[in-house]
Amino acid sequence: MSGRPRPAPRASGSAPRPPEVRRRPRRRGAVEAMAPAASRLRAEAGLGALPRRALAQYLLLLRLYPVLTKAATSGILSALGNFLAQMIEKKRKKENSRSLDVSGPLRYAVYGFFFTGPLSHFFYLFMEHWIPPEVPLAGLKRLLLDRLIFTPAFLMLFFLIMNFLEGKDASAFATKMRGGFWPALKMNWRVWTPVQFINVNYVPLQFRVLFASLMALFWYAYLASLGK
Repeated sequence: MSGRPRPAPRASGSAPRPPEVRRRPRRRGAVEAMAPAASRLRAEAGLGALPRRALAQYLLLLRLYPVLTKAATSGILSALGNFLAQMIEKKRKKENSRSLDVSGPLRYAVYGFFFTGPLSHFFYLFMEHWIPPEVPLAGLKRLLLDRLIFTPAFLMLFFLIMNFLEGKDASAFATKMRGGFWPALKMNWRVWTPVQFINVNYVPLQFRVLFASLMALFWYAYLASLGK
């Protein structure tokens, strides 16, 4: 007998070894062709989600820093309103060589940030508490409070601050008040009355400054044209 051990016999129930499967080579051309399409789909999905993310971030800032957020909103949109006013005026006069006045948007940004945003925030809060929606004729009372008390005072403040930021003296302010205050107030009553009726009665409280600032793009364009 040989001294070498014999191999153990295979169990009758064990399965045979499967044959080797040859992998098919990948079609690199098809994969590379699909990559740009997938990238475009991801980019489009990202662009579609961008407004939702921006709105969510803005709502978060409104909740955490309401006064600062509304002040920044008013400052940016006020500056944009003055910039658009200059662009329209330049196009109307066909002055291609005329450069834009950079100090104009800067003045409006300062006024919107330090005055329009904060004052409007507290005014709308005061209105909401003093004239709640369940008060009889609340919509009319809110509109009258805005149109007859807040608007004339706010317009006078606008002329005063702008006169100061432009470096003019008291006589220039008096001249501007005599020549521009009443026409501007009448235009405000004519244009802003339906806008403010919607704003103070139907726009949610946290969005009223944003709504008014968006509408003010055209209003500041009109005010800026008074001095031209």
